[in-house]
Amino acid sequence: MIEIKKLEKLISDPTINWGLNGYETDTIFVVSAIAMGNTFEFSLREKKQHYKKTWETGPDEINDLNEVIKQGHSFGAFINGELVGWLIAEFREWNNSFYIENILISEKFRGQDIGKQLIKKANREARDLNCRIVELETQNTNYLAIKFYLRAGFSFTGINTKLYNDSTETAIYMSFDVL
Repeated sequence: MIEIKKLEKLISDPTINWGLNGYETDTIFVVSAIAMGNTFEFSLREKKQHYKKTWETGPDEINDLNEVIKQGHSFGAFINGELVGWLIAEFREWNNSFYIENILISEKFRGQDIGKQLIKKANREARDLNCRIVELETQNTNYLAIKFYLRAGFSFTGINTKLYNDSTETAIYMSFDVL
């Protein structure tokens, strides 16, 4: 049985045993952006293209995540006491938002609604904090994540074409209205 509870602190890197630390897809979203005068529009279209992204979660990343976890708004998914996924988030008082910094599920537990449960818990936390939105950023190449966020009620709110070194990647911002 899955238990979702507040994440206290990452003592070590649990992702070492989580399988693929990243994502792999055969479909991405291609981003088109047009700026004309004072207007700006962007659109996304699906494209068949293989893409794989992996990353390391080393000691520096664990320390950075723990800094966010310290705020008390992050959650872990546990099965028999073992951490199998997380949603690391922070309350941003300056714009009254709840920002999901990182969401990751162990590869062998993906597709079992753990992400959905973590998002629901984050939305409840955002409501309790009287936030106006829950927001996050992902990459146009992370097709499955974008589809998941859309099913969870998020909508597209912006892009950043310069965030990543890889010219294939565009940052996609999404949000969910809380209030």
